[in-house]
Amino acid sequence: MTGTEASKSGWHVAEADLRAYARGELAPPLLWSADTHVGSCADCRSRLAAVSDPVALDDGWERLDAELDAPRPGPGERLLVRLGVAEHTARLLTATPVLRRSWLLSVALLLATTVAVVRAVDAPALFLALAPLLPLGAVALSYGPVLDPTYEIAAVAPTHGFRLLMIRTVAALTASLCLNSLAALALPGYGLLAFGWLLPALALTAAGLALSARLGPLAGPGLVGGAWTLLMAVAALHPAHTPAAFTTAGQSVAAALAALATFLLHRARDRFDTQPY
Repeated sequence: MTGTEASKSGWHVAEADLRAYARGELAPPLLWSADTHVGSCADCRSRLAAVSDPVALDDGWERLDAELDAPRPGPGERLLVRLGVAEHTARLLTATPVLRRSWLLSVALLLATTVAVVRAVDAPALFLALAPLLPLGAVALSYGPVLDPTYEIAAVAPTHGFRLLMIRTVAALTASLCLNSLAALALPGYGLLAFGWLLPALALTAAGLALSARLGPLAGPGLVGGAWTLLMAVAALHPAHTPAAFTTAGQSVAAALAALATFLLHRARDRFDTQPY
């Protein structure tokens, strides 16, 4: 018998069952019968409201709204949670803008095109100049109110600004460095030179983050990226020589700059908790 038919026949949910239903203690199959009947019977809904605790009822509706509005975790988020990452940290990680499919596909396409050009004209400096800029750009796009569409959510998360920055930086760097490494493997003829971008990439990213503590998430990485582009443009004036940044001396300087910038970033970590970008 359906709820509508029960109402027409004069049957209603018993008072004791209504009270148990309101407390969430009514067990199946009575629960199913009461649930169906209350949905179609105004009289029983009125009686249910009279026997329900208003506070408990409001709390129940709030829990239901929160459950319905909560975003469903994706496969990446579920995997991180299973690996022991806190739920809010996993959500912040997987919400990193540059981990979206559109960004990853566009970077992969750019790298594939660059590798094709390098193989065609035998100009490894083109790839070496571009590769360090991608991690820098990925990190710059991962935080701040201008470029991060999830900034408002991240700002109210139970995570300090510097820790959030590091979480996003690790996610962006991992994705970018993996794509760069795959592109470098597509240039086997250049040996270790094809991986000469790694230390400059770390140096540029660390320097961009250190400057962003004072200049902001756009100006800091932008200044560093502009300086690198200028350096590579000057090096392009002497195409017969390997750019200085990819020689042994240049790699040593890049490693030292990465260490110095990391130290300065750590010293300025409190600015990311107090400075409103």
